[in-house]
Amino acid sequence: MNKAIDASLLAQTAAHTPAHTPAMDAFWMPFTASRQFKSAPRLLAKAKDMHFWTPEGRQILDGIAGLWCVNAGHARPKIVEAVQKQVAELDYAPPFNMAHPKSFELAERLIQITPAGLNRVFFTNSGSESVDTALKMAVAYHRARGQGTRTRFIGRERGYHGVNFGGISVGGIVGNRKTFGPMLTGVDHLRHTYDPARNGYSRGVPLHGGPELAEDLERIVALHDASTIAAVIVEPVAGSTGVVLPPEGYLQRLREICDKHGILLIFDEVITGFGRLGAPFGATRFGVTPDLMTTAKGISNGTVPMGAVFARQAIHETLTNVDSAPHVIEFAHGYTYSGHPLACAAALATLDTYAEEGLLTRGAELESYFADALHALKGLPHVIDIRNIGLVGAVELAPLAGLPGKRAFDVFLQCFDLGVLVRTTGDTIAMSPPLIISKAQIDQLVGTLADVLKRG
Repeated sequence: MNKAIDASLLAQTAAHTPAHTPAMDAFWMPFTASRQFKSAPRLLAKAKDMHFWTPEGRQILDGIAGLWCVNAGHARPKIVEAVQKQVAELDYAPPFNMAHPKSFELAERLIQITPAGLNRVFFTNSGSESVDTALKMAVAYHRARGQGTRTRFIGRERGYHGVNFGGISVGGIVGNRKTFGPMLTGVDHLRHTYDPARNGYSRGVPLHGGPELAEDLERIVALHDASTIAAVIVEPVAGSTGVVLPPEGYLQRLREICDKHGILLIFDEVITGFGRLGAPFGATRFGVTPDLMTTAKGISNGTVPMGAVFARQAIHETLTNVDSAPHVIEFAHGYTYSGHPLACAAALATLDTYAEEGLLTRGAELESYFADALHALKGLPHVIDIRNIGLVGAVELAPLAGLPGKRAFDVFLQCFDLGVLVRTTGDTIAMSPPLIISKAQIDQLVGTLADVLKRG
């Protein structure tokens, strides 16, 4: 393209772009009610610690840690400095048959906080990629052991495991599945763990039905035969479906059944990892160690996209100690940006921040205060259940007849107008604030929600 034509096109583009509000036609927004958004945009221009600011300068309390990810709060100095320094020093390094030092340093730092035994790390760029990576590891592991018939996956109803084809196949949220055809074959699903009749308004882990619900796995094994099943994948706490907790004994019984039948257990800790439950990981909080653990979000505080899969050493050794020439790639999988230098720098500084401020366990210190605030909403108009653990909570609302999701969405809009950001999933209001939140800010977060709910 010559310079005259190029300048003409730029002039035409500028002429059609408003001076203060960006043009909104080109950007296809993810997971957004686009028509509603573009009719009344909610733009964020700046962030620091517990707050966003709009372009007009209005302060918004972040009640959801960005999107379950900014666990240490926004624009933390150590993380900002690390990323700025890294981009000037080494902006990119190819991860295939090459590497840079920080990727190894980060992996070693991470396994200091993971449950014992999960001591091999594979870097990805998101939770969705972490899930698909773990699924491929599971199938490849069994094949390498001479059990190539083990190709089936067992997910769970209402589970969320990202949006790639593997993730939506093992996931169990109908809205994420119905549009995209048959997905992966050979997938079955456990029953979900939500039982409001017995466990409604639970503070922390529900008491009833855990082992009984886990026994559903035995039914599925009997149907398909253990020799066909590679792995079971569950979230320790199902976040995106509305903060659904595992009843007491549930995860422990899943572990026992998987061990009995030689099935790998995968925990999706993309949301629960890095302090959200008041412990470094959900596996830590519940005392159950999976064979593979997927993470993202809080690993880099949301500053630079990153994910990681943690694996037991036996899985890694099975897949890498193969009978082939030394130059042959053992596990044919990876991403252009696996262990990206900027992401590694951000993650190392994030781990420093977590350690220096005790953030990986701060959720446990504030759990009771957060629970008291949330459960005080019981009895307000349309509230039908409240759930919490660590620094994550949910308030479930009765749906409007014929308009599922609208009541919660209206509450979300009103909270934003009042300077507080919450998240909706169906007719559930979810809250997962940065782990640096103060008690006064908990009061503001839940108090604003209460004011909106009182409007009826």
